[in-house]
Amino acid sequence: MNTEQKDNYDHVLKYTSLFGGVQGLVILITLVRNKFMALFLGTAGVGFNALMTSAQNFAAQCTNLGISFGGVPRLSELYEQQRTDLLHYYIQIIRMWSLIAACLGFLFSIAISPLVDNLSFNWGNHTLHYALLALSVAMMAIIGGETAILKGTRRLSSLAKIQISTALASVLVSVPLYYFFSLSGVVPAIVLTAFLTMLVTLSYSYRCYPLHLRFSRSQFKHGAGMIKLGIAFVLAAAIGSGSEMFIRSFLNVEGSMDDVGIYNVGYMLTITYAGMVFSSLESDYFPRLSAVSKDIAQTNDTVNKQTEVSLLLLAPMLVALMTMLPVLVPLLFSTEFMQVVGMAQVAVLAMYFKVLTMPIAYITLARSRSLSYLFLETFYFVVLVVAIVCCYRWWGIWGTGVAIVVAHVAELVMVGGYAYCQYGFRSTWAIAGYAGGQLSIGLTAFVVSLMAAGWAYWIAEAALTFVSTAYSVSVLRQKTHLWEALKRRLRH
Repeated sequence: MNTEQKDNYDHVLKYTSLFGGVQGLVILITLVRNKFMALFLGTAGVGFNALMTSAQNFAAQCTNLGISFGGVPRLSELYEQQRTDLLHYYIQIIRMWSLIAACLGFLFSIAISPLVDNLSFNWGNHTLHYALLALSVAMMAIIGGETAILKGTRRLSSLAKIQISTALASVLVSVPLYYFFSLSGVVPAIVLTAFLTMLVTLSYSYRCYPLHLRFSRSQFKHGAGMIKLGIAFVLAAAIGSGSEMFIRSFLNVEGSMDDVGIYNVGYMLTITYAGMVFSSLESDYFPRLSAVSKDIAQTNDTVNKQTEVSLLLLAPMLVALMTMLPVLVPLLFSTEFMQVVGMAQVAVLAMYFKVLTMPIAYITLARSRSLSYLFLETFYFVVLVVAIVCCYRWWGIWGTGVAIVVAHVAELVMVGGYAYCQYGFRSTWAIAGYAGGQLSIGLTAFVVSLMAAGWAYWIAEAALTFVSTAYSVSVLRQKTHLWEALKRRLRH
């Protein structure tokens, strides 16, 4: 099957829906875990978990050498060309560098634990908690390498099964620890979840490509291109994780641990929920884009089709989420978290801009423009941090939702403008029309959430959800039918 055949609306819709469905199931499983976390630990416990997780991610992003991204373009190219011997050799390179990254992550986590404790808390000593996270950081490096192998060789069903299995494992491990040990169970839950995730990932990856490790000087040399892209990814991801850690630490110091917990829940409800659509970008879209990245016409076609499908699938879900938040928050967490409803409803608007930005942003990664990627990511996180600090001081937790919207609007302008000038990327008028229509519906739903109550609220929001859904279904059916008609005409 050639690239042109794969890169059509049917393929994009199929795999975006597949990974969206998988991500939806993962989210449901994760929400079960979060429900028990909220019940057993409260808002302060959720905030403590957020601080530990952000510290873990920061250490992992600083030391994983970007292998989970840097290894994919070359693997995808070799797999597309069916160069089996070189493919297996490159897999060995990825696994060798993953082990190096694991050692770096372990040592780095232990080294920075006193500093992170001083920055994050103004009470108690949590250095040991941060030091114990070194184990999970090392395991995350191994997971990243094996995930890159599965992505680059299009083992999409394996990736889907891994996501579901690890989500279930996290519930089975975490809930008993929260119940019996309360806050003391948070760090062990993080470490054990990482361990089970590593075991599951290795079992699938080794089944496809058995382990054959051979350390040689040539492997260091031939991995330089991957590490070059990876280092920029590491720096960008470290800036991102550091920004998130700073934001949570800022909220803890300026406000309270409860504010950290509320912000984390709001961020999770919006970003994670939208991840139902975004999950296909790394697993399916990025390898496809990497394979055609040298051809601007095919790049434009690939990006625009992915953008259209992602936008049309996500938009109705965003209106539905905005509508259901007053019910979902007490149902999924507890009444302690009701303050998050307003913050999350405004933050939902940011996802309309994120879904337009992400497919374009992957062009830079697919072309291995490491410095450009670093610049664009740094710009976004600087805007986010400044916006969070200002908006929180002006409007409290609700203001953090406004800050997330501001940051995503700025990112769309910067990423879109950069791709237009540097790569010759051209969006379509169709996307502008779809985005304008769906964003208008979303803004109307947001205004209704501010002004209406009772039956008026539910009737108006239900009507808007129906309109958004009908619009998306109509366009997607038209697109797929047009493609089918074109294929029939070409066959005749």
